[in-house]
Amino acid sequence: MPTCPAPVRPLDAAVAGELTAAATWLLADHGSAASPGLLAALPEACTRLSDEVRYALRPVDTTDGLFVLRGLHLDDAGLGPTPGHWSTAGDSGALWDVILLIVSAVMGTPIAWDGQQDGRFVHNIVPSPGHESEQTGASSSVLLAPHTEDAFHPGRAHLLLLCCMRNHDDIATTAASIRRASLDDGDVEQLKRSVVPILPDDAYEQARQFPGPPAPVPTLFGTPQGLTLRFDPAYTPLDDADSAWRAAYRRLEDELARVSVAVSLEPGDVLVVDNDIVVHGRVPFRARYDGTDRWLKRASARVEGRPTRPPAEHEEHGYGQAALTAWSR
Repeated sequence: MPTCPAPVRPLDAAVAGELTAAATWLLADHGSAASPGLLAALPEACTRLSDEVRYALRPVDTTDGLFVLRGLHLDDAGLGPTPGHWSTAGDSGALWDVILLIVSAVMGTPIAWDGQQDGRFVHNIVPSPGHESEQTGASSSVLLAPHTEDAFHPGRAHLLLLCCMRNHDDIATTAASIRRASLDDGDVEQLKRSVVPILPDDAYEQARQFPGPPAPVPTLFGTPQGLTLRFDPAYTPLDDADSAWRAAYRRLEDELARVSVAVSLEPGDVLVVDNDIVVHGRVPFRARYDGTDRWLKRASARVEGRPTRPPAEHEEHGYGQAALTAWSR
């Protein structure tokens, strides 16, 4: 698997300084990154950003489906220890929460979930004791299988942002673009069929208890710009599908593995992933739980009116899970 060939968008000192200053001002004015007032102030704050900042934060524009923003400075010594669980993170690294919120607000509309990390718009992704072998961001000892974020839900993000707070061990995020994969027409047609559902992952306890029947969904969808996908094999009941569909799905998994890259993020890096084009995961590692483990922050954004998903998604129940938007919370 290649290491870090992902496109890098370097931020010059002026752009990085302006972005950091805007976040500092918002945080000082509202006191907390989770403040409803701060969320409401985001649109106006974004209008004051220069054209240079907006250009740096333009959408993903290559078939890689991702890029790394690099140039923001992070002081590891002043950050404090890596939290042992998202629920104990509090306001640790709050300035970076606001930076992520600004970036996601320039690119789209920040979203959160009722049933995940107390409805916060920025999540802390840290290894947690007792969760080592789960297929969630709290795991460590297992490969986090490639997937599209929140694939079970029709209101999932179009863009996923991962900000590296700490990564002393160079633990790689994996990524693979469907537009780099080679699939024959027969496999594409198989995977456009709605055969089996994608179930909520273990991070959504309430959604996993939803009593309604799960709805089958397509894995691939065609657009004028190319294929998009909805993919989470760890939470897809593959054995319920017919043999032709399963064979096509296996070939898709093989192709995504073939084109996968390993992106080793540096502190201050922000990885921006097009969630309709790219599956992402993480290599296994041994967590120490000593305050120095890998620590990412995660934000999600929806781009309204983007024609990258089948219209039938509007009829899905989403397992009763409500997506919250920053402007209307």
